[in-house]
Amino acid sequence: MGPKTKAKSKMPDKILMTGNEAMGEAAIQAGCRFYAGYPITPQNELTAYMARRLNQEGGVFIQAESELAAINMVFGASCVGSRAMTSSSSPGMSLKQEGISYLAGCELPAVIINVMRGGPGLGNIASSQADYFQATRGGGHGDYFTPVLAPFSVEEAVHLTMLAFDLADYYRTPVLVLADAIIGQMMEAMSLPSKSGFKKKILPKNWTLGRTQKRSSSIVRSLFLKEGALEEHNERLRKKWERIRRAEQRSALYRTEGAKYIIISYGSQARIATVAVDILRNQNVKAGLFRPITLWPYPERSLVGIADKIDMVFVVEQSLGQMVEDVRLSLPGKKISFLGRAGGGVPTAKEIVRFVKSKIARKR
Repeated sequence: MGPKTKAKSKMPDKILMTGNEAMGEAAIQAGCRFYAGYPITPQNELTAYMARRLNQEGGVFIQAESELAAINMVFGASCVGSRAMTSSSSPGMSLKQEGISYLAGCELPAVIINVMRGGPGLGNIASSQADYFQATRGGGHGDYFTPVLAPFSVEEAVHLTMLAFDLADYYRTPVLVLADAIIGQMMEAMSLPSKSGFKKKILPKNWTLGRTQKRSSSIVRSLFLKEGALEEHNERLRKKWERIRRAEQRSALYRTEGAKYIIISYGSQARIATVAVDILRNQNVKAGLFRPITLWPYPERSLVGIADKIDMVFVVEQSLGQMVEDVRLSLPGKKISFLGRAGGGVPTAKEIVRFVKSKIARKR
């Protein structure tokens, strides 16, 4: 940790940054002063950025000896009230799952950024969306969920990273930002907001470890051995997950007015799908895009709200089919077609157009 600077470095109104760097700067602006991570492609620029910027801001940066060590260092920093973050890519995220389960069980806020790459195993370093199940189904052991935010641009990655810290503190839970190699590596001009826009009041952290003048020492734990104690704890957590499910669904629409066909995509794939929608509209096919921003909780209310007038639904992912399960759960009985490529394959706009038109033609 370097010495504190006398004044924070001033950022220009509009800057050109990669997604990885932008998420790092957003974390700094959100008050993150502790980062622990371990190098892995394609998110290394984020780790390198935090090493430089946290030194400038008088924060703590640690390149841990492993992903397991990094997540547990974040656990320790969160226990004493620090806004703490780690980041990794798909294989590294698998190693962090035990620590994320402990964070959820102890109700500790933390932000975890996953810049996804191809798998399973070491896979490759190309873009992928195959960590959806891991992110939205808890990932580690036990009954728990974590809010999952999926940016589709560098600027949105900034907003969602800042929001992640506020959600984490408000609900006392780890929050995932689920990006991918395209979002992490691409460079765009963007501005840094002064705050996340989260409107709920975040209470003081009176649960942190340590003794103060106002309270005796607190205990942070997830071990409950007394009969019935763990079930009672888990029931209280369940009620929290339900509050999050009701309150934090987020989504975006593109050209859905009068649409008969809806493409559902998230992250960088949704950017490609917007081009496909434009092409289809130019060919007099009434297509639109539904883009989930929260992958958990899944924005089913918004999706159900537009589904009545939709004839066919098309789900497009950089995977063999993971989010499509949540779409089917949200729209039982609706005709849903899936297009996906895995291991770094990315469905192109032209490929999506051909797929949609072929399915429409078969129906006729």
